[in-house]
Amino acid sequence: MIGELLRQWRQRRGLSQLDLAIAADVSARHVSLVETGKSKPSAEMVLRLADQLHVPLRDRNRLLLAAGFAPRYAERSLDDGALSAARDAVRRVLHAHEPYPALVFDRRWNIVMTNRAVDPFFAQVAPDLLQPPVNLLRLGLDPRGFARMVVNLADVRAMFRARITRQLATAPDPELTAIYEELLMPEPDLAASQSVESDVVIPMIVRVGGRELRLFSTITTFGTPMDITLDEIGIESYYPADAESAAYFTR
Repeated sequence: MIGELLRQWRQRRGLSQLDLAIAADVSARHVSLVETGKSKPSAEMVLRLADQLHVPLRDRNRLLLAAGFAPRYAERSLDDGALSAARDAVRRVLHAHEPYPALVFDRRWNIVMTNRAVDPFFAQVAPDLLQPPVNLLRLGLDPRGFARMVVNLADVRAMFRARITRQLATAPDPELTAIYEELLMPEPDLAASQSVESDVVIPMIVRVGGRELRLFSTITTFGTPMDITLDEIGIESYYPADAESAAYFTR
């Protein structure tokens, strides 16, 4: 089973057995023997190959289990004492980004933490959409959520679709696939969309209180996580794309 899983990850990454062997500094014959089940890899070999294949930590544990070894990576809640330093770092990032919005989401786009600048936007959505777990995709695309405020909804939907497609290609997940099929399957967008021309980024245009705010975002991740939770969260920070939008937030 471990051989089949490794083969799937190798093919997902578009690598030949020789490519993987060179990257992992092993022989192509050994990679072939592992994939066909004729050789049982050590735990260290499983992790070496997984590292070259950029396998997420959650799936590295699955590879280890398939090879007959104990999982190597823990999965703790972000509130766990062991993650206090990381949690404090995330809070500092969120607070430092104020007065602009920022939030933390997990691998299925459930919102984990936010800063205070997000609160006024949450106040505009249907209360049932804010029942935990609050999913950013549902919140952004539901007509009772942010969708009714987004002027260029078709652009935003296309952005979400591209990001989730890339994410699923990198790390397949049945629950995220179900959300994609529910909310993001390609179809004519029924909402009016404003064409946005930009030489840099396509902003999200949000209509709030009679004003149109133009925002773009960046995503921050942990560079060397050894915990599954930290491996899977991202901090999305929103920035004003023009002076008028910046003035709205600084007021």
